[in-house]
Amino acid sequence: MSEGKKRRVHTPEFKAKVGLEAVRGVKTVSEIAQTYGVHPVLVGQWKKEILEKAGALFEVKRGPRPVDENSSEDR
Repeated sequence: MSEGKKRRVHTPEFKAKVGLEAVRGVKTVSEIAQTYGVHPVLVGQWKKEILEKAGALFEVKRGPRPVDENSSEDR
């Protein structure tokens, strides 16, 4: 068996940093990929994931929690 390159595991923080840079659009995806040493396809995937999940950040409503009628508070 040949010793190939080992796959690198990127932290969520790294993915967010690179993906957000791609979302800003100051550099091209290829330039960002070259800067961080990753494949341009990965940069595109991380960018897409950030854009798809950005709306979920604002789904949580602020204020009092709704009362759950199924739970009892007599404990």
